[in-house]
Amino acid sequence: MARTIGAVILIAAIIGVAAFWLLTMPETVSADRLPQRSANLENGRTVFYAGGCAECHATPKQDDRTRLGGGLALTSEFGTFHVPNISPDPNDGIGKWTEAEFVSAVLRGTAPGGVHLYPAFPYPSYAHARLDDVRDLFAYIKTLPAVAGRAPPNELPFPFNIRRAVGLWKLMFFDDTTFTPDPAQSPQWNRGAYLVNALAHCAECHSPRNALGGIVAAQRFAGGPNPEGRGWVPNITQKGLGDWSESDLAYFLETGMTPEGDSAGGSMAQVIRNTSQLGKTDREAIAAYIKSLPPVQGPARPPRKAKAQ
Repeated sequence: MARTIGAVILIAAIIGVAAFWLLTMPETVSADRLPQRSANLENGRTVFYAGGCAECHATPKQDDRTRLGGGLALTSEFGTFHVPNISPDPNDGIGKWTEAEFVSAVLRGTAPGGVHLYPAFPYPSYAHARLDDVRDLFAYIKTLPAVAGRAPPNELPFPFNIRRAVGLWKLMFFDDTTFTPDPAQSPQWNRGAYLVNALAHCAECHSPRNALGGIVAAQRFAGGPNPEGRGWVPNITQKGLGDWSESDLAYFLETGMTPEGDSAGGSMAQVIRNTSQLGKTDREAIAAYIKSLPPVQGPARPPRKAKAQ
């Protein structure tokens, strides 16, 4: 009897491990899906700035935003992530990556070698991007300076250091559907929706998250605790920006100045360095889409601590 029970437990364990392995299999984009084409470097540059690549990947403590040597430390409740080098350096960056490997990283969250990337890299939003935009981005990055040096390994406690488990997270929270324009909306609105929800990944910071790090869908764009653990990210639905006009928003994305005369600070100041490089029509499209977001009540903000006397 004991042997029978033991055998059943062993078989169940083997089935469980096999199911886990299959369900968490990293997905890639095959090179067969990437027919020969001429890259549009100007579009690649637009994607680069819309996607905020330099915001995280530019080497800290230097002004050249095209030197993508990585090294920035992103703190979170799950541990500290160190942003990698994505410059064209063949040894420390992505200089040896194929186009299919780059596309797989951006659209599927899978690194070369078939390893899950952590969603600290905002591929849950990038996954909605158009394939040709990602291909143009890869071509543009290859024109930028090669930077030597690697970021240190991530500092994640158990069980968050088990990359394979990210596959389970993807099953729960990852949607890799390409953005589809809404025929009932204007071309400007659709362009703004694409930029906000895919390339600019605004929801990644401007939405509260649950205990597993997934965005709370009912409060998307409604603000919440800063994912990096410092401060509060504002609500950008009409609940938070109801007094702003589209022109106010477009001007803010260009200059960082609010209607009240304040300037963007913290990580948003870095975002403005990117959006200021976009064309006027793209900033206006983003503004039009954000102004269309219905008012959503965000999570309660904790009271500020009184200053010591």
